Amino acid sequence: MARGDQLGRQWTILQNLITTSSGKSVSDLAKKVNCHSRTVYRDLEALQIAGFPSFTEKKEGKILWFVLETVKKNVPIPLSLSEIMALYFGRDMLNVLKNTIFHDSLKSLFNKIKTTLPLEYISFLEQFEKNIKVGQQPYKLYTGFKEILNNVNKAVEKRQYIDISYFTMSRNKNTQRKVAPYNIWFFDGTFYLLGLCMKREEIRTFAFDRIKKFNLTEESFERPDDFSVEEYMRPSFGVFHGDPVKVKIWFAPEAAGYVKEKIWHESQIILDQKDGSIIFKADVAGTDEIKIWILGWGSKAKVVEPEKLRIEIKSEIDSLMDLYR
Repeated sequence: MARGDQLGRQWTILQNLITTSSGKSVSDLAKKVNCHSRTVYRDLEALQIAGFPSFTEKKEGKILWFVLETVKKNVPIPLSLSEIMALYFGRDMLNVLKNTIFHDSLKSLFNKIKTTLPLEYISFLEQFEKNIKVGQQPYKLYTGFKEILNNVNKAVEKRQYIDISYFTMSRNKNTQRKVAPYNIWFFDGTFYLLGLCMKREEIRTFAFDRIKKFNLTEESFERPDDFSVEEYMRPSFGVFHGDPVKVKIWFAPEAAGYVKEKIWHESQIILDQKDGSIIFKADVAGTDEIKIWILGWGSKAKVVEPEKLRIEIKSEIDSLMDLYR
């Protein structure tokens, strides 16, 4: 049995005893930690040896375990109620991580926190969960990618090159790449690998679900000290990079309020117009993703510049018209 599992189980047993005023039977504790009663007896003995003053009382024919009140007073709940509420609220927001080790670890964390709470906290949080819900966001099924995620994470930590077979969507084919993995990046429901691609001799972004084969090499690399994920991704309007482009987009009055509600890009500047419309300006890396964003606003958005982007948008509109004829 892993030492971490044993400690986690003993911690759960201890917290159950701390948060009860009526005591717990060994069978009750065994159900909580999902193990045999004999294991719980051994854990209780280990906790006594470690210095936690527990004792038993016989009530209505049952042997109940307690810890001294002095222990309860000296083991405060480490989080405030508002912090616990934020964690519970965050659970739904992090459902996009389903089928990954990160989601599994978060579930384990929430369960451990719950064992530290008094009954009145638990009742409050159960009601809180009913009152506030987070809408389902699109997410990818990473069931088959746990091993790749774990292995790439090891490669990032050890600074070792990896060989991958990568499916390029635009070319509809697999290519072999040798990559120095710099960082794992999560954006818009997708895990990405940021690293130096030796084939292209530049930093590239690889979607994890398109990595078809993976091999960790014995060859190590040095990541540049000045490399920053935040700085690297800042110019992009989403995930992908391209040449620097200054864009200027007009939004109709009906859409202006919605656009002004959010920060769409760190470089954005919004200029109010007399008729209620706005001009949205930004310096972005490439136009593929901002083009999709503009088209999403329909007739409420119009590219002012650059001319190349205007032509691309018009071409997309013409294709749509042909599609619906």
